[in-house]
Amino acid sequence: MISTQLTIYCINPGCNSPINPIGDRVCASCQTPLVQRYLWATGSLSAQITPGTKVADRYGVITRQIWLDTQPGLPPDVPEELPKEVIPYLRLYQERLHLPQAYGFASDGEKDTTDILLLENAPIDDTGNIYPTIVEAWEQATAVRQVYWLWQILQLWKPLSELGLSRSLLVVDNLRVQGWCVRLLELYQTPEDEKLSLKNLGECWQFWVASAKTSVAKGLQNIVQDMCETEIELDDVATQLNGLLLASAAELPLVLKVAGSTDIGPIMAQNEDACYPNTLNDLDEPLFSHLSIVCDGIGGHEGGEVASRLAVQSVKLQIRALLAEVTEQAVLVSPELLQEQLEASLRVVNNVICARNNEQKRQGKERMATTIVMALQVPQRVHTSTGWQSNNTHELYLANVGDSRAYWITRNYCQLLTVDDDVATREVRFAKSLYRKALIRTDATALTQALGTRNAESLRLKIQRFIVEEDGILLLCSDGLSDNDRVEQYWQDYAIPVLKGQMTVEDAVRNWINLANEKNGRDNTSVVLTYCRVSPEYIVPVTPALPEEIIEAEIQEEQEELEELEEEEELISFTESSQTLLDLDLDLDLDLDTSEESVTSPEIPPTLITKPNRGKRLVMLGGILALLVGGTSLGLFAWWQINLQGFQQMCRQLPQKVQQSCPPSN
Repeated sequence: MISTQLTIYCINPGCNSPINPIGDRVCASCQTPLVQRYLWATGSLSAQITPGTKVADRYGVITRQIWLDTQPGLPPDVPEELPKEVIPYLRLYQERLHLPQAYGFASDGEKDTTDILLLENAPIDDTGNIYPTIVEAWEQATAVRQVYWLWQILQLWKPLSELGLSRSLLVVDNLRVQGWCVRLLELYQTPEDEKLSLKNLGECWQFWVASAKTSVAKGLQNIVQDMCETEIELDDVATQLNGLLLASAAELPLVLKVAGSTDIGPIMAQNEDACYPNTLNDLDEPLFSHLSIVCDGIGGHEGGEVASRLAVQSVKLQIRALLAEVTEQAVLVSPELLQEQLEASLRVVNNVICARNNEQKRQGKERMATTIVMALQVPQRVHTSTGWQSNNTHELYLANVGDSRAYWITRNYCQLLTVDDDVATREVRFAKSLYRKALIRTDATALTQALGTRNAESLRLKIQRFIVEEDGILLLCSDGLSDNDRVEQYWQDYAIPVLKGQMTVEDAVRNWINLANEKNGRDNTSVVLTYCRVSPEYIVPVTPALPEEIIEAEIQEEQEELEELEEEEELISFTESSQTLLDLDLDLDLDLDTSEESVTSPEIPPTLITKPNRGKRLVMLGGILALLVGGTSLGLFAWWQINLQGFQQMCRQLPQKVQQSCPPSN
């Protein structure tokens, strides 16, 4: 419990009365949002300090090892020479979604020592409470979330092992979960005489897998058995676990609602931002709802504006081709291959802008460039854990270059998913400085990379893969909104109404832009929101059912048509199509005076982006039959055909005898 004696200081240096009670959201004097930064104090010494103590006249000890910085506007103490223990945190800064970061050091107030390392971004909520361990949350988690947690741990195994930190993933109390996301309290060095392997990880997982959900228990047990009894490779475990993850995720329905817009801002002369989709202009695009992009151009008039629009056009062109390839595959495309393809696509975009710079003989700071943050929801067909075929594996791929950002927002939390490519981040990655100290530099926010400044080989890219398994909002934005932590401060006011169904995605986009113009107001702003819903929708029966023979006849007709369509499909080599993508002609005429529709590009099969034709036929049929019969069974039949996943979930909740009347899954 927070001590009522603690107060917190406003971060505004010009505030006349900066002292405020703990728990207030804004400063009573100047209305600046208050920063309540909870820290994890490492080491045995910090665990001995009594809650209620104030350390170094600054840090309030809330509970055991959880401290509150009551003066967050001041830089923390950092020694000139960084201790060895802090280096791993800096090297792994790119993994900040899962790992805490070094904040500073503090003395215990009695022994004049500075061996208490304080960590920020620890798994502590905004009220000072620590998130639960995996063990505590395991039995209440869904099947897909259980597999997803293990998959994240496996992804961390390699980078942590390379730095001798794999023990961090074997200490159960160290593994915390914030919803879908696995987060570590701190990093533990593996003793030099202790050789840890996947066998140790498998033995740790054995206790959890024993109580896994029925639909994934057997698959997890087989994977863990291989880890414990054979010298299996990391890639082989990842492949098996990924297959189980996608099969379990596909059990859920997935509905995506997307909207985006860009705004010049109150004082700018021109808009150098570009985004996709943009207001109502892109509603007929085949990529709509699966691809979202925000670009922030660099280079002034006829520079940044051109670069950002070139990037959006080029990305759309290539993603059309990529999704067409994925759709034609008979087997799952691995995350590694998709990440490689997306990385190659961004390098092509970079070279398109570079080529334009070279044509116009732009040099140095005259060269145009752009940031980018893009998200791609890849719909792959997969047989689910319960045996029926789904048309979407719920995969979401995220890439960013520069300082445009992506956030994942639910009713309970707001998570920053990307890491900025700026000087402050570079200093941390190279283990030269702690982040808070690096922010003091005058060039802290200067970009270290963007698309178009140099050849593609110099780009340092990281493509992240996520699984959409909960309702939430994916927010992409330029720094016109994200500057000064506006998203972190206002997400509850601007995102939760959408999640509660009280506001449309389109209205939310406009509200975020208005907030940026009001609170920041010194730049262009672009916002793209994707509302992801996996919770099922239910149809309430209100009229008598249709005769059973009518339903069966329509089902048979639809199945025959589907079989005819499947016979007409032809598979092509993924390798050959990928080469076509990488060999795209960089001399394509992407001049801004030419409309995007004039660019010839492969179209995505309609079954990938739009509802299948059979869905449209059923809607038309439903209208006619509803007028003639007025039966609820028609609605249920249409639901079964259009939203098979949601329908089957409803059936599984019915009594056993009633379930026998439900149509088969295939």
